[in-house]
Amino acid sequence: MTSSFKYIASGTIGIASLASASAAPLTVDDYCTPALTSPKGVKEMRPLADGTSYAAVSDDGRRIEVFSYKTGKAISTLFSLDAVKGDLRIDDFDGYALSENEKKILLWNNSEQIYRHSFTAEYYVYDILRSTLKRVSADGPQRNATISHDGRMVAYTRDNNIYISNLDYGTDNAVTTDGKVNSIIYGSPDWAYEEEFGMQNSMCWSTDDSVLAFIRFDESKVPVYTFDRYKSYCEENPLSDIYPDAYSYKYPLAGYPNSTVSVHAYNVDNRTTKKMDLPIGEGYVPMLSFDGEGKNLMAMLLNRDQNRLDLYKVNPGSTVASLVITEMSDAWLSPEAYKMVRYSINSFVIGSERSGWRHLYEYDYSGNLKRAITSGEWNVTAYYGRDARTGTDYIQTTMRGAVNRNVASVDSKGRITVLNDIDGTENAWFSGNFDYYLRKYSNAVTPPVYTICNSRGKSLIDIESNREYAAKYSSVPKMEFTTVPNAEGEAMNACLIKPADFDSSRRYPLMMYQYNGPDSQTVLNEWKMDGVYYIASQGYVVAMVDGRGTGNRSRKWANAVYRNLGHLETADQIAGARNIAKLPYIDAERMACFGWSYGGYMTLMELTAADSPFKAGVSMAPVTDWRLYDSIYTERYMSTPQANPSGYDSASALDRTGNLNARLLIMSGTSDDNVHFYNTLKYTSKLNYEGKIFDMMALAGFEHSLRMCNARSRLYSKIVDFLDSNLK
Repeated sequence: MTSSFKYIASGTIGIASLASASAAPLTVDDYCTPALTSPKGVKEMRPLADGTSYAAVSDDGRRIEVFSYKTGKAISTLFSLDAVKGDLRIDDFDGYALSENEKKILLWNNSEQIYRHSFTAEYYVYDILRSTLKRVSADGPQRNATISHDGRMVAYTRDNNIYISNLDYGTDNAVTTDGKVNSIIYGSPDWAYEEEFGMQNSMCWSTDDSVLAFIRFDESKVPVYTFDRYKSYCEENPLSDIYPDAYSYKYPLAGYPNSTVSVHAYNVDNRTTKKMDLPIGEGYVPMLSFDGEGKNLMAMLLNRDQNRLDLYKVNPGSTVASLVITEMSDAWLSPEAYKMVRYSINSFVIGSERSGWRHLYEYDYSGNLKRAITSGEWNVTAYYGRDARTGTDYIQTTMRGAVNRNVASVDSKGRITVLNDIDGTENAWFSGNFDYYLRKYSNAVTPPVYTICNSRGKSLIDIESNREYAAKYSSVPKMEFTTVPNAEGEAMNACLIKPADFDSSRRYPLMMYQYNGPDSQTVLNEWKMDGVYYIASQGYVVAMVDGRGTGNRSRKWANAVYRNLGHLETADQIAGARNIAKLPYIDAERMACFGWSYGGYMTLMELTAADSPFKAGVSMAPVTDWRLYDSIYTERYMSTPQANPSGYDSASALDRTGNLNARLLIMSGTSDDNVHFYNTLKYTSKLNYEGKIFDMMALAGFEHSLRMCNARSRLYSKIVDFLDSNLK
């Protein structure tokens, strides 16, 4: 076992240097309530066309101001609620989008959430020159309003149909008419696409605004999922649901019918719609956009098993589609790779893991490979784009190891320069001409610091340093990084969080925390403050290891779990726990495991393994059988139950309940539309049937992430109480 644990304090303000003897003791809320644990950020910075300035919402939320990248100071105002002329005025706005010509601003307010990311709202368009406001539509809330490049039109969806509001003429024309709830959707994704492909809007305008392209979802054959909705005491009138209502929506379980999708193009001038000639079949269209000239559609087609990707170029007038490139895998194709795509005039850049690592490749529109932009035994984790003047590409990489993220430039000859060669996690948001970028930097002991830098990585202005926040959390448990061997003796990235008053002469109970889903990563050198730090503060050593299947190492490492979820991950977590338990300050007789979502599934698999070393475990919102989870996520890694029945059988936590000999606390929100409460009920029903003793906590009216009210504080208080009862 590797035991060279090292304390990392690289960075600008390591919090150990800011300890305050007079600081008030931290409570469970200080560790677990998102409103308190989140450090200060910065307003979203929208790069403007001049390349030297950006737009951001004012601190009071009433204005959109223009700031200089060079000085960080406000230089003008794009929009002010108080400066609107005319009869139509609004009191606030939730968000905004600029037209490409920067003459109009799309604003919205009164947002109402649909799923995790989607919402309806009231939309308006502000004319910057005239200081006037126009309503997009007066016929009810809209969804996915999308402003044209010239700012004269807005496409949006309502009641599953697409409309185009022409602001010059005051018209509001229907593009589609047969949209129907739980049947046909136009222009907006279904639940599965939103959750698993991250798609929020399936409409896009051609550059000349003559064509609106969109995806049609036919979910009529997708089974309806229904669950009872109960009010929580976070809501107004919590006792008003004497008869709770039921929530029904289309949710495709693994192996069941998905939405049938097709791509269409609407001609604004003659008001005709054509279906594109694409061989989609029962597959997916995870991305749709126009090419660099904005004339031809670029449609990504993914087969149902998600191991073949075809990129087509489509003429929206003739509907003819031409295959540009095909990407195939022996396992699954990661969205993290193919979603890194940028279309320019003569070529496009796309991510691929064909070499065994995630890198960028440039093609022309005939499908000819022009060059590999990056290569090596490391991954590109983000692609920021290219400076057209110099041909320099900007990326985020794991060149300093999988636990770190660094921003780097790649010149036209392939030479790579890490802009700030330091351990930790960097993110970047570039100006339109790539002369400047906003840098966010943190590491495990340094809260985020925001700085404006030039294209060479030199700091120009500090925007937010989070010094007060860092002082508040100066005495919290600290994270240390190392590696430990897995079940096959291969090194896994690992970290420990020790109590703040850690005493090496004592022996502590160990709590293994994990997520461990395919392509995920838990051990990362960035700032995070959440409930696991609270658990550590209560006298536990918390450990995390990223075993086989996890991301940002080689494809071989991740692909090892293909079609056989749960087994290698469990073996590696147990190996990690046993090796960490050899440390002199760990009591091997007092070990527990804990996870959320996929991690909740892992807890159930680990507690029921034949060689489980765990005395107790906490499973939050677990998938208990992969037949009970959605098709896109599950089939990406398992194929369908029809094609891989033995894989589903062996991966089922439900089939292992007879092996449960440790104490279990299982929890779930009753309104979870992602991992349904039914998973937990199925599992606990079987435990009851078998006469097993366990603890259960149901959170009425709460969703998957428990972001409502003070639920997370109560959750982690319960976890510590459970651990204290079983490990101390």
